[in-house]
Amino acid sequence: MADTASSFSVEYVSASANRFNCTAAASGSSLIAFGSGKYVALWDTQSPADRGVYSTLSGHEGLVTCVEFLDDDKILSADDTGAVMLWRKAESKWASSQTLQAHEKAISALCVLANGDCIVTGSSDSSLKVWKVGEQGNLEEVQSIPLNGRYPLSIDLANLPQSSALILAVGGTDRNMQIFTRSENGFVPSGTIPGHEDWVRALCFRAPISPSEPLILASGSQDTNIRLWNIEAVTRAVSTTASSEVLSDELLDAFEASLGEVGEGEEGGRQISLKKHVLNVKTGDKVQQFSVTFDALLVGHEAGVTSLAWRPSSTEQSRDTLLSTSTDSSLILWSPVAVPTSQGGSPSSLWINQQRFGDVGGQRLGGFVGGVWTANGSETLAWGWSGGWRRWRCARASETTTGGEVWSELGALTGHAGPVKGIAWSPDGEYLISTGLDQTTRVHAPIPATDEGGSPISSWHEVSRPQVHGYDLVGVTFLDALRFVSVADEKVARVFEAPRGFVQTVRNLGAATLDVDEAQLPVSAAVPPLGLSNKASNEHSQECSTAPPVLSTTSRRPFEAELAAMTLWPEVEKVFGHGYESITVSVSSSRKLMATACKATTAKHAVVRVYDTEKFQPFGQPLEGHALTVTRIAFSPDDQLVLTVSRDRTWRLFRRESEVIFPQGYVPIAADKSHARIIWDGAWAPDGSVFATASRDKTVKIWKSTNEDSAKWTAVATLKLPEAATAVAFAPLAETSAQTLAIGLETGDVLFYTSVDVINWKISTRIEPGFAHTDHIHQLAWRPGSRTGGHRHIASCGEDGTLKIFAVHGGQN
Repeated sequence: MADTASSFSVEYVSASANRFNCTAAASGSSLIAFGSGKYVALWDTQSPADRGVYSTLSGHEGLVTCVEFLDDDKILSADDTGAVMLWRKAESKWASSQTLQAHEKAISALCVLANGDCIVTGSSDSSLKVWKVGEQGNLEEVQSIPLNGRYPLSIDLANLPQSSALILAVGGTDRNMQIFTRSENGFVPSGTIPGHEDWVRALCFRAPISPSEPLILASGSQDTNIRLWNIEAVTRAVSTTASSEVLSDELLDAFEASLGEVGEGEEGGRQISLKKHVLNVKTGDKVQQFSVTFDALLVGHEAGVTSLAWRPSSTEQSRDTLLSTSTDSSLILWSPVAVPTSQGGSPSSLWINQQRFGDVGGQRLGGFVGGVWTANGSETLAWGWSGGWRRWRCARASETTTGGEVWSELGALTGHAGPVKGIAWSPDGEYLISTGLDQTTRVHAPIPATDEGGSPISSWHEVSRPQVHGYDLVGVTFLDALRFVSVADEKVARVFEAPRGFVQTVRNLGAATLDVDEAQLPVSAAVPPLGLSNKASNEHSQECSTAPPVLSTTSRRPFEAELAAMTLWPEVEKVFGHGYESITVSVSSSRKLMATACKATTAKHAVVRVYDTEKFQPFGQPLEGHALTVTRIAFSPDDQLVLTVSRDRTWRLFRRESEVIFPQGYVPIAADKSHARIIWDGAWAPDGSVFATASRDKTVKIWKSTNEDSAKWTAVATLKLPEAATAVAFAPLAETSAQTLAIGLETGDVLFYTSVDVINWKISTRIEPGFAHTDHIHQLAWRPGSRTGGHRHIASCGEDGTLKIFAVHGGQN
């Protein structure tokens, strides 16, 4: 995904799926499009490079709730503001071709007829709207259907068997399914199908393969059950048969009524109804009848069903397969098997659980939100409440010795399920750590791979989730290659050390070679019951009442379930000192000192506390002077100076006292209040000659010392920007003397400025929101070390919930 005009390319996008059961869809070419925050993210599951998300389509102003493919070159997406966007692919690039306000409120359901001739949207404004693609290629509204106060949770469309008429099924916040049919004009209500005992969350039609087969509707509910319904054309029969059918229906109705009376009195539940529901569809002067009959009850999930999907038909599959996901963290594949009847007639079919994937033990972390088929039915994908994906692939019968399907799990996508607040590279740039408001800390590393042409590349993936916390995490930084410190919405900073499993994983994957004695490291870590701290576990450790789970293999990257439970790092230290919740953390260039700050509304608490990183004791006195929250702390390259910026619109500079002076520490030497708004970020140039401050007043100022004792600093340059600046970072020194400065804006843009004399700056590269972010950028971080392949890497994170790594090429340092 390169932009040659701007001399950059996107190396990595970490993005999670939104918590909606129709937020993802698969094309016939195995391209997955899914909502991630306000983006539509694209993932090519069959790419040999396995690079995950390769593009993010921006344009929505709300969270993307629904995504569907019209065909392989058209995507339809909807959001929680009621807007619908149509995307088209041209010359391998996707672009928006239409945006319209389809509903007044959030769109909760979207379905497309197989050939794209009819599109239906459902909204929380209690209405359905029917659309078609007009002659100009744009969406045109055909009909609006009021639902009289009901909220549509799921909808699906199909052609009625042996007819050109359409059937529309709607499931919502009552226990019934609403059936609409359309033959000539618009959709009209045709029936109400009872059966479920709770909200109907998922609906999916399976078209008949042959004329003799019925149209099958699968419905999944919050009541944990799945029901299958057969829809067939009613054929006229002789009068004797008709009278017997009427008699049979009357007997069944009486029998069901008696069952209902008993059930309601003794069990309080609803009974299975075998009643045949008749739909009348008018075509011209004739009225055609269709029957809807309950066929099977699929019981297997322990919690509400969230999505259903029929397996795409192919020549290698001789049986129907239905995929279902649930909040019980399971994905089930259902298939019918023939069961002989006692009368010796033709065998009937019984639907059974053929495969079950996921986790055992109930509703962990909200379970699965939705699932889809891809790779022509040979792969299943599911995304969970935390936004991570799970992926399974089956070996065909011809590829197995047993003659059946053998499924195995593969690596999939992961990402923060919320704004990403902090990022930091390891000291030598081997891997990147990130933290966010989803209360997790994640380590991302490059894994050697090959591209479509067979050339070696690096494919970035999450390889560890060291911290799953109970508070929102707001900052993180490495103390060394195997230790990091994080701060959260609490008064304490926590220090973590890598376990043996992490060292083995990054080494076996080829991501990094760490020179460390593995025998001195703990095997793994776990959170004890009722605890909040990760406790180390060794073979003979008794700190945890139960042995924590350990990765079964370190030769592949961990799957989503393993990342959440088996890749924790033990907590080795807690650092106290602040009176309010932490807000930022920084480490010195030598990695011997760390500094923290907390939320503050008074000068008493708007202090920076410095600690040594060996015993974590205070280093000197707290750095005072600010009146409001300190937003960023930056040590100079030689650690002699500390820069702090604050919400009080000032920056302050502190100098380290000589080692012979006791008590040692940092003392104030300079301050300035030139900015008119909050200063969000500050950063030092790699040679320590200047520093930059980024402010909401839409400027970045470059400061340089005017005397030898660094007591007076002057703004030698002021960069005026189109929007508020929220993040700033100097690139490491290049072969030339030019400085490169990256600036992140409140709108998500990233700008690169270069200068030879630090006085005259010119913009060299601009990364637009379509490639960068769509919201407030929280932090930018250049990868340490020399150039790699003629380019440098810079990581960015933002309020939009994504983390991205860019390769800046050519002369842009």
